[in-house]
Amino acid sequence: MFKKVFLAVLAIVGSFSIANAQEVFHKGTTAINAGIGLGSYYNSLSIPPLSVSLDYGVTDNLINGNNGSISVGGFAGYAASSFSGWIADKVTVSYAVLGGRGAFHYQFAPKLDTYAGLMVSYDIVSSNYDAFSNYIKSSHIDWSLFLGARYFFTEKIGAFAELGYGFYNLNLGVTFKL
Repeated sequence: MFKKVFLAVLAIVGSFSIANAQEVFHKGTTAINAGIGLGSYYNSLSIPPLSVSLDYGVTDNLINGNNGSISVGGFAGYAASSFSGWIADKVTVSYAVLGGRGAFHYQFAPKLDTYAGLMVSYDIVSSNYDAFSNYIKSSHIDWSLFLGARYFFTEKIGAFAELGYGFYNLNLGVTFKL
């Protein structure tokens, strides 16, 4: 399913392609994303997934000598659930995620950075009700895939969207180049 969505997005974005555009993301580029997630595999969210990620370009010009780059970076996120259960009056569960990520970037159009990547994270899960921990996933190492795009309104400021499997299903927010 992810592969089909990825190929469909690449085909749509590729239809707007302009040949030999100068890369938006390349070796030495640092981009910071701050976003809010829509949809998650966590249930009954009272605080939606909030995240900050950083990508740093480590190599570029991988395709045709003028496009394609690889980035590495980090990710931090937080979400919380709160609900009434049959065991307790009110149960709260918090999720903190710390991870490292890598991505391949390919520019199909000016000002548009499209990318796909993998994140490995440590998910810290805690609850105010100890007995409830038998019913939720405890802290663990996890992984997720993501497909994203950044559009820069100016040379340094833009918006981003990421589809992902893991902490969020869709993450929207602002992006800044340093």
